[in-house]
Amino acid sequence: MDEEIASAVNRALFQQQAPAHVRIMNASRNARGRITTITQQNAMAEMALLYRDIIIKAARSVDKGIIDVEGNELWERLKIHTIPRVRYMGKGTEGLQRMKEEIQADNEGVMIPAQVRWLSNPRTIKEREHRGDIKASSVVFMVKGKKVAQRLVSKGVTAAGVWYKVEPYTNAGPESLCKLRCGGGHIESKCNHQPKCGYCAGAHRSDEHRCNVVGCGSKQGASCSHTQEKCPNCNGNHIAFSGTCAKKSEANRFA
Repeated sequence: MDEEIASAVNRALFQQQAPAHVRIMNASRNARGRITTITQQNAMAEMALLYRDIIIKAARSVDKGIIDVEGNELWERLKIHTIPRVRYMGKGTEGLQRMKEEIQADNEGVMIPAQVRWLSNPRTIKEREHRGDIKASSVVFMVKGKKVAQRLVSKGVTAAGVWYKVEPYTNAGPESLCKLRCGGGHIESKCNHQPKCGYCAGAHRSDEHRCNVVGCGSKQGASCSHTQEKCPNCNGNHIAFSGTCAKKSEANRFA
């Protein structure tokens, strides 16, 4: 059923012409019945929450027990280098699923919600190793929570008793959106500018945006009917995350 929820939500988002990266993945249900999902790469939770009503309606078409959707803790992407291909790639190795299970088993409090993946194309890795260019490669994985990610970056991880150094993983493409200024093509850690709100272009972060109308009831970090929308990138009357932004469309076209 959980896979059907993700399917229904993503099809609804597509039909409503939500940006291609605003999709969900890895829906799962805990023992108390709470369903958690993660957004795809380069999509912040607040981007998905702009389509809250659409998501709830689509999810309820599969499970009538769903009543609301809310943003949760961030999943942090990390990378590990010097991973031996012969252990985790090829027949009889169980692939990177084995590494995922080993990391979770060896490191207390680490939960990896999605599959560990090779940073490069597996075929390219094999070809480079065959030529003698490399003896190992790199993988990317996600963990829940900034504190856990910081701990792993500081202390590293072990898998099957072997210690590996961990680094933050950042991937800035044309659809990447800086959480600080909401500019495209880069991420917050690489931004040297003052904050700009993606909802109203005010001098604050998007997650600090709030409605000043008494009794509105909207949550901090979300737009509402009182918001005078303004894009900080093109000055248009829309939010920075909108698929109609001319600046964003131009960046994607020439990427």
